[in-house]
Amino acid sequence: MSEAKDIVGINRALARYIDGVNQRDADLWATSWDKDAEWYLFGPDTVVGRDAIVAAWLDAMAGFPFVVMHGTQGDVVVDGDTATGRSYSSELARTVDGQRLRVMGQYDDRYRKRDGVWAFSYRRFTMLDTEEC
Repeated sequence: MSEAKDIVGINRALARYIDGVNQRDADLWATSWDKDAEWYLFGPDTVVGRDAIVAAWLDAMAGFPFVVMHGTQGDVVVDGDTATGRSYSSELARTVDGQRLRVMGQYDDRYRKRDGVWAFSYRRFTMLDTEEC
């Protein structure tokens, strides 16, 4: 597969992640993750394994009845069936108590291709800025 096709596959993983958030679709969101993935959201521990990651995401999303996420793919370096890269997010959210938030963040990512499909093998979120709206 050419590097261009790999980049498209990686961008599709990011698209599934973002669309899963915006649609509140855990099944779709789960497809963006490799089965052995690791997710470091705010710590202190990394969540390991797709099932545990989805459970943690569902728990986190319960606190936000409204979220819209926009994402931008940063640089990606492909090395065979693995890759590293960054992406950036802008989110508008409302908490269960009605607080409105705007969050800007950076993800440091690793990707794995299994059976021809790219997914996240590791994501680490860093908040760049946040504000109440």
